[in-house]
Amino acid sequence: MKSVLLIGLGRFGRHMAQKLRNLHHEVLAVDRDERRINDALPYVTNAQIGDSTNEQFIASLGVRNFDLCVVAIGDDFQSSLETTALLKEHGAPFVLSRATRDVHAKFLLRNGADDVIYPEKQMASWAAVRYSGDHIFDYVELTDEYAIYETSVPGAWIGKTVVELAVRQRYRINILAIKRAGTLEPMPGPNHCFRADETLFILGCNRDTQKFLQL
Repeated sequence: MKSVLLIGLGRFGRHMAQKLRNLHHEVLAVDRDERRINDALPYVTNAQIGDSTNEQFIASLGVRNFDLCVVAIGDDFQSSLETTALLKEHGAPFVLSRATRDVHAKFLLRNGADDVIYPEKQMASWAAVRYSGDHIFDYVELTDEYAIYETSVPGAWIGKTVVELAVRQRYRINILAIKRAGTLEPMPGPNHCFRADETLFILGCNRDTQKFLQL
């Protein structure tokens, strides 16, 4: 269990607070808006109304005692930048800041953010891949060169086994898991026989996976 300071309770901050709570982390939420604070009370450990650009207020939070500080302010970049800088100045061990533009991400990193999350850009990238083919159901980018895809079983594979198809040798991809009726089977063996009602989780370099998926 980690202690998290979450500053900003707009849509992104609210959803993050809910997920952190579901993961059983302790969450202190901060926002200027009393209504947002009241709405967040059911799913945070504690909440305070306050201005995160005020140095005295930040100092009063004891930010060095939190494992993670999240700056989820999305509608006021100046406030986000000042809050990020103040958190680091007061000893926050790790600051994750939200960006809404590429240039914002650069400034946040230069002013103390340990990492930056860019939800709109990341979701746009995911959606572009997810909906570029009817046979792709999910996508996780691991690096610029590698990704995991969830995809349907190719028609030509149905009724054949992993070893018969020589999947790794022929397609240069790894099958991480098979999903059927909501149940996941990790690392299927060489004698697994593919069925039409399954989906595959595959890993490989983008050049090979995109060729296999015909993207």
